[in-house]
Amino acid sequence: MSQQVEVLFENLWQDYLSRTPSAKRVHQILGEGHPIVNDHVAFRTFDISPVGLEVLAQHFLDLGYKEGGDYHFEAKKLRAKHFEHEDPELPKVFISELMTAEFSDELQSKVKDMVAQVSVEDTKKSDFLYSGTHWKVSYADYQSLLEESEYAAWMAAFGYCANHFTVSVNQLPGYKTLEQVNQKLKDNGFKLNASGGEIKGSPEVYLEQSSTMADRHPVEFSDKTVEIPSCFYEFAKRYEIEDGKLYTGFVAASADKIFESTNAK
Repeated sequence: MSQQVEVLFENLWQDYLSRTPSAKRVHQILGEGHPIVNDHVAFRTFDISPVGLEVLAQHFLDLGYKEGGDYHFEAKKLRAKHFEHEDPELPKVFISELMTAEFSDELQSKVKDMVAQVSVEDTKKSDFLYSGTHWKVSYADYQSLLEESEYAAWMAAFGYCANHFTVSVNQLPGYKTLEQVNQKLKDNGFKLNASGGEIKGSPEVYLEQSSTMADRHPVEFSDKTVEIPSCFYEFAKRYEIEDGKLYTGFVAASADKIFESTNAK
């Protein structure tokens, strides 16, 4: 079972690198030859059959993962869950979905047209989580979605893949604080997500997070190819909730700001 999980994450990682080449530089800068431990991997989807949150989650439940916390993002109109494996060395998984009924008829229609092109059989395939888009949208449609929801526009452009990987700062040799990690990245030319401050969260909520702004990657729309924000890299520092036990959940107020790492600004 663990080998299957490792194969899945390796495939997700290689796919992620294809649109987030800066992640290699992050490894070189922070790892300095040491292996980097992954805290969690995040995915996006829509709340429409057959691609709802639970459909993506089933791939991980089948590999021994268990449900963790539930989260709601009112402003961005999302719901999310996280999943953990009994093996603490394996990354946690964070899956969110857009609550499409809370948007305009135009957005709902565009999303339904996209999702209609995804077969139930496709969602069950072992590579679905890194299968990309199952549709083609025009750049104009992308821009129209972007006006209402960056999340929906990102999904239209990139589909099913890891939205971000996350470095576990707790297991990063040579660094004691997230501030040190951020400074090292900035010293090497990385732009960090400053929405809500460069560090989201605090020791009081047992989790601190920061992230790079997304790389830009060319996307082949139905009418033209355009370079847009793709995926980013996150950094998480967890604190003990009791002796020897680190907090394993997520903080909705912080994650809300992390989502903005794929904004075009």
